[in-house]
Amino acid sequence: MSKDTNENILVGLDLGTTKVCVVIAEVQPGGHINVIGVGEKPSRGMRKGVVVNIENTIESVKTAVLEAERMAGVHTGSVFAGIAGGHIKGLNSHGVIAVFRKDKEITREDVERVVDAAKAVALPVDREVIHIIPQEFIIDNQDGIKEPVGMSGVRLEAEVHIVTGAVTSVQNIIKSVERAGYAVDDIILQPLASAEAVLSPDERELGVVLVDIGGGTTDMAVFVDGSLWHSSVISIGGNQLTSDIAIGLRTPNHEAEEIKRKYGCAKVSMVKENEAITVPGVGGRQPRTLPRRELAEIIQPRMEEILELIDMEIKKNGFEEKAAAGVVLTGGASLLDGIEQLAEEILQVPIRVGTPRNIVGMVDIINSPKFATGVGLVCFGAKGMASGRPPKFTNEHNIFNRTLERMKEWFSDYF
Repeated sequence: MSKDTNENILVGLDLGTTKVCVVIAEVQPGGHINVIGVGEKPSRGMRKGVVVNIENTIESVKTAVLEAERMAGVHTGSVFAGIAGGHIKGLNSHGVIAVFRKDKEITREDVERVVDAAKAVALPVDREVIHIIPQEFIIDNQDGIKEPVGMSGVRLEAEVHIVTGAVTSVQNIIKSVERAGYAVDDIILQPLASAEAVLSPDERELGVVLVDIGGGTTDMAVFVDGSLWHSSVISIGGNQLTSDIAIGLRTPNHEAEEIKRKYGCAKVSMVKENEAITVPGVGGRQPRTLPRRELAEIIQPRMEEILELIDMEIKKNGFEEKAAAGVVLTGGASLLDGIEQLAEEILQVPIRVGTPRNIVGMVDIINSPKFATGVGLVCFGAKGMASGRPPKFTNEHNIFNRTLERMKEWFSDYF
């Protein structure tokens, strides 16, 4: 079977710093997502969400997609790829237009014009618009309007959230995927994909902060009244924990990663006094037995630093009173024991660890925060399929001419 013969097959490609994760899913009648294949391989060519070795990245993409294809029993031709990294920036913008029709009825064309006006911000030549997401509309000073089409008014305003990234970083991801033999259907911000997979509609409406703690970066997305109002990337993640463990316990990096996954705990007080772990030595030295508390004493300060940076980002942008649903943690590092308890102490809000929701198929495999982005990418593809939108990104290295089209696509997705 190939993607050409079954357009209901979608592929999500999570290009992370630590791992490359591929999720293949079939969109069933009613929009249900049936996961039929999963591939996960170490990421060899990424650093902090950015391609630093294109040949290694190509090889990681190839092996991860092939593993997922073998499991699914299908051959795929294109993917929905995630993007993150410290180069990602988000900003809110405002647009306003006049409605000239005699009957003053607002049409879809008016909505597209006002969102187009809102995106008219000055950007450096080395930056590219990745997403334009409508938040709310204002008609004759009446705010809080989600769907203005059909209403009457003479002045239409729009609030939008614009996500931008470095042109070269976007192009390097596209180049890596295409040279691996696959087309790129679309590029999607990773925390938005994760939010699609793990957040409930009620959380989005009430106000929630999604925090995706990956290997190289910690990605944030703040939703208020059902819309995205803030996005940011903190250039620190689980790899810093691994490095701290390797140095603190004097063990190789790959062993430190395994120790973190098996025995890591974010709160020292949760580790029993008599618990011990075996730590492999470096350069042929004999393994050592150490108290597990010693490992927790290395992990907790770094996790506190990450959570304090998240707290500063929330308060700096004035969302501490708007996120009534609290914080949802996801990503591989959120699997650490004690992370919910530590996060509640530092952030002083309700905390939960988010796993993919409303998915059928290989639930036993993907029911983990580390697959949130991969599943979310497939969910975005399914939304585009439901709206009848064909992939427009395939085989295009230059994405400058797609800004208006992407704005229209996001409008149809969110409203």
